[in-house]
Amino acid sequence: MSNVKRQRLFPRKPDFHRLSRREFLRLVSFTAASAWVAGCQTQTPVPPDPTATTLATTAGIVHPNQVAISRADTYDRGLVRQQIEAMLNGLGGLRDIVRPGARVVIKTNLTSGNHFKAPDGLKSTECYATHPEVVRAVGELARDAGASQVYIVEAVYDQESYSQWGYVDIAKDLNATLIDLNLPAPYADFAIAPVGAGWLVYESFMFNRILEQADTFISIAKMKCHWNCGVTLSMKNLIGLVPVTRYRQSPDDWWRSALHGSGNDSLRLPHIILDLNRARPIHLAVIDGIMAAEGGEVPRGTFKPVQPGVLVAGKNPVATDAVATAVMSFDPTVSPPTPPFLRDANYLNIATELGMGTNRLEQIKTVGAKIDEVRYKFNPAWKN
Repeated sequence: MSNVKRQRLFPRKPDFHRLSRREFLRLVSFTAASAWVAGCQTQTPVPPDPTATTLATTAGIVHPNQVAISRADTYDRGLVRQQIEAMLNGLGGLRDIVRPGARVVIKTNLTSGNHFKAPDGLKSTECYATHPEVVRAVGELARDAGASQVYIVEAVYDQESYSQWGYVDIAKDLNATLIDLNLPAPYADFAIAPVGAGWLVYESFMFNRILEQADTFISIAKMKCHWNCGVTLSMKNLIGLVPVTRYRQSPDDWWRSALHGSGNDSLRLPHIILDLNRARPIHLAVIDGIMAAEGGEVPRGTFKPVQPGVLVAGKNPVATDAVATAVMSFDPTVSPPTPPFLRDANYLNIATELGMGTNRLEQIKTVGAKIDEVRYKFNPAWKN
């Protein structure tokens, strides 16, 4: 399962990222001759349309690489709901990805649990974990679009994370179900999700079956820097899909050490991010940058809380992460050792090569606030 495969490039493929996991697998079963597309989320980059001046046409068509940006200075419930709704409207709404009766799975980012303590005077959700009010707003809008079931998921490092960080209350208000992806429950066992042909490190992943059953999959990440990957945004958030105990090198490791490897392979973690995103494609990416952190992903090393006061959202996670990287004052197309990609390969460059989207800002249409209006200078992770 974990043999490294150095295949960097393969032909671009049709856009499957709007299919539910169940629909996707059914389609692949009927197209065995083209099985190499299994699990892939693709989108061919297109040049910007200089005549496009509206958020969407009257027919509801938006630019294929459209990303919405909004300001929000606080986590005031009404403000966050208003700004998230405006961004999603700018993306053409949710009706194309949330059908009536849909099962919507929201992947939050509750990294590290209580292994680290937030700086004095701050909550973890105010610097390195997704704030529950952002999840609440997205969950409410998914319900409004017709979702029959909402699941909030994370492979939590400790059970207290959900309760201490406000997620039990949010789930109750949304009539949502909290799931710990470290366990197979509420199912009897885990699913094996294939990446598809062209896999890079892992041919498949062990997932809680709710990820397979999801009709709509949403990644809500925190805007942060990362020691290995430069930035940790909506695509990197999927590292938290796999059960910790099945992806560690030693029983004493509390983190997914097998995904990180020995630390000498600058392609391993970026490639695994792409494998995960093809095994479980993202339909909507939302990035919480209202209060965030520079210099690292958790309180250690050069980590420092910051308050950019921004939200970013898009239906293509490559384009969304690229715009968020630019908002952080970094060039999303650079290679190591250029900040923020000081050590490992830029996963956004590889994703673009694979046809999963584009990290070229000139090929992305932004709506709402402009990047230059919300740009906030982040320091990279200089020290871990």
